[in-house]
Amino acid sequence: MSTSHRVYTELEEVPLTETALVLGTSKRFANGEPNTYFEHRMDAAASLFKEGKIKHLLLSGDNRTPYYNEPADMQAALEKRGIPVSAFSSDKAGLRTLDSVVRSNEIFGSEEILVVTQRFHTYRAVFIGQHYGINTYAYAAKSLPLRASANLLFREFLARPMAVIDLYILQKEPSEMGKEDLLEL
Repeated sequence: MSTSHRVYTELEEVPLTETALVLGTSKRFANGEPNTYFEHRMDAAASLFKEGKIKHLLLSGDNRTPYYNEPADMQAALEKRGIPVSAFSSDKAGLRTLDSVVRSNEIFGSEEILVVTQRFHTYRAVFIGQHYGINTYAYAAKSLPLRASANLLFREFLARPMAVIDLYILQKEPSEMGKEDLLEL
């Protein structure tokens, strides 16, 4: 199933969509430096909202410990970019792309989503959404130069066939269904 026609790189071409699903990532790299991927995703999500392309942001990410909360970090970053708190919902059980995409529909009721992540990740997210019957598009946040992205590109190279195996052979479902939060803080 081709997904390239559902991935947008230019803001003006993005169709109007009720909800953007912003996929989580750490706000810092392992060495403590700010994560540029995180910052670019937050910039992209804020631009979509400010330009009226979306009305709501579903922030989905990991929240397995009291010390690591991707949705809370995303909300704080977006608030600093002028996005009102009323525009957010948090999915604190978005442990992986499959979980985030399926939960956007099953738990949060989105029948159509615009996924916000880097381009290399958009195709898999759209593929998963389409597989589950969710009208899924993606907006590609700015990426880093190839040499800075090599590890993530390799990870994505492995993740794509794994997504096919998860969906068609193992028929995996999200690990947490039926609740919005993994950890009650």
